[in-house]
Amino acid sequence: MSAQNKTTITAEPGKQELFVTREFDAPRELVFQAHTDANLFTQWMGPREDKMNLETFEPRSGGRWRYVSTGKDGNDYAFHGVFHDVTPSERIIQTFEFEGLPESGHVILETLKLEALPNNRTRIVGQSVFQSVADRDGMIQSGMEWGVNEGYARLDELLARA
Repeated sequence: MSAQNKTTITAEPGKQELFVTREFDAPRELVFQAHTDANLFTQWMGPREDKMNLETFEPRSGGRWRYVSTGKDGNDYAFHGVFHDVTPSERIIQTFEFEGLPESGHVILETLKLEALPNNRTRIVGQSVFQSVADRDGMIQSGMEWGVNEGYARLDELLARA
């Protein structure tokens, strides 16, 4: 990862959203493919030491997704959602829900926008809108920043090999 590819997470106090901004040294089409091709997605999503089991992955408008991540502690962590809009190389709108919470319904609406930059580079901006400020703050306190940074470092490595 070059120094210019730092992940920025913005979460304004009292708001139900957060933004993740990141640049990649790869064309927009390739970054989009890494988000929508099951084989590529499993190579970079999540922390390096976790094992990814992608059970359902239908990256199209109306499609579903579900994966289970097995941590180094041996525990399984399951996540699922629905793809609401997949516009090739431009945007992915989906829901995200962690299945390990005591009650369901803590659904996050995520929008990922991909912007082509000069020199075959790409900027992604992800917006996550939570049901409440408490849900958003809980996600931040869960260590999500470390997981995002770890996953994007793995994505940098994958894109460099492409």
